[in-house]
Amino acid sequence: MPRRGLCLSLSGLFLFAALFTGCGDGGDNTVPGKSGPLESSGAAAPSGTSEARTYDKTVTVAFVTNQIADFWRIAATGANDAGKEFNADVRVVMPPEATAVVQKQKVEDLLTAGVEAVAISPLDADNQVDWLDSIAEQVPMITHDSDAPESDRLMYIGMDNYVGGRMCGELVKEAVPDGGKVVIAIGRLEQDNSKYRRQGVIDELLDRERNADWYRDQPGSWDPSDSPIEGDKYTIIATLTDQGKPELALSKAEDALNTWPDISAMVGLFGYNPPALYQALKKSDMLGKIAMIGFDENDITLQAIKDGHCIGTVVQNPYRYGYESVRVLRDVLDGIENAIPESKYIDIAPRRIDSDNVDEFWEDLKSKTAQ
Repeated sequence: MPRRGLCLSLSGLFLFAALFTGCGDGGDNTVPGKSGPLESSGAAAPSGTSEARTYDKTVTVAFVTNQIADFWRIAATGANDAGKEFNADVRVVMPPEATAVVQKQKVEDLLTAGVEAVAISPLDADNQVDWLDSIAEQVPMITHDSDAPESDRLMYIGMDNYVGGRMCGELVKEAVPDGGKVVIAIGRLEQDNSKYRRQGVIDELLDRERNADWYRDQPGSWDPSDSPIEGDKYTIIATLTDQGKPELALSKAEDALNTWPDISAMVGLFGYNPPALYQALKKSDMLGKIAMIGFDENDITLQAIKDGHCIGTVVQNPYRYGYESVRVLRDVLDGIENAIPESKYIDIAPRRIDSDNVDEFWEDLKSKTAQ
C-alpha cells in the first residue's frame, strides 16, 4: 500500500518507528513522478484512447487513496507520470486517517476546489454508496484498488482480490504443508478488497471450490472474524484488524504470539502488516520458526524474502493503478468513445514474489520510485 518508509532495510530496523510515522503523518502527500516501464496486466486499453493525441487543454483530476502508505506513494508516482503524459493536473490525496469521515472531507474539499474527475479507493464500500453516488452526479468517478460495485462509479481498476488472497493461501501451504494454526493480519474488513482478500486465503487453506462470484451471489456468507475457522489441516485461529494503524498491527502481532505460542504461520494482507509481523517475530526470536507470508512490496518484506525469513509476498501493481486511473479519466473528460471498457473493469493481475524473482522485482520497483 508509503515511499518514505521504503528506503528502510533490515539493518536499520531500529528505525521501525519511522515506518509507522510514514504511515500516519498528517496532511496530504503528492509524490513527484518518475517514468518507468509498465508491466502488462493482460487487459488492453480501450480502442481509440490516449495514443497519438495532443492535449492542449489541462484537466484537473483527483487520485484519492484510503490512507498514507508505501503502496500509495508508488501509485502516486504512476498517477503523476500519467499527468505529465496526458496534460492533467493530478491532485493526489492521501487521508491522514484511515476513516470514511476524513476521506469524505478530503473529497468534498477537492470538489469545492473544482476538480473535474475523481478516482477513489473507498474505505467502506457498503456504507459509502450514497455518498459515492453523490460524487458521480457531479463529476466522472472511478474506483481503484478497492471497488464499490453497488455505486454509480464508471469502472474499477485493480486486481481480483479474491485471487490474490488464494495466492497467499498457496504460499501458506508451501511454507507449512502439514497444516497448523494460521493468523491473518489485515487493516479493516469494511473495505471490498479486504473482505475478498481475506476470504481467498481462508478458502484456499480449506480447499473450497469457490470464487469471488460465489460471495457476490451470497453476500452474507463471509467467514466470521471473531472465532476460529477450522479445516481438515489448517485452522485460522484469528484475524487481527488494526484500522490502518501500523503501531496497532505490531502490538496485536506481539499479543498473538503470546496468546498462541503454537502458531504455524502468520499472513499480513496490507502492505504494513508484514513488517509488523517481522518485527514481532524478531522480537520473540521466532523468525524462521513461524512461517511469514506477505502482501504488497514494502522494503522490509522484500529483504525478509531475500534473507529467508518470509517465504513470499503477493504484489499488486500500484504504479499502474495510478497511471491507468489518470489515463482513463483524461479519456472520459475528452469524450473519447470506448473510454470505459464494456466490462467496466481493468484487471491488473497480482504477482507472486519469492526468492526466485525478488531481486529483479525490487530493482524494477526502485526504477519507478526514483530510489
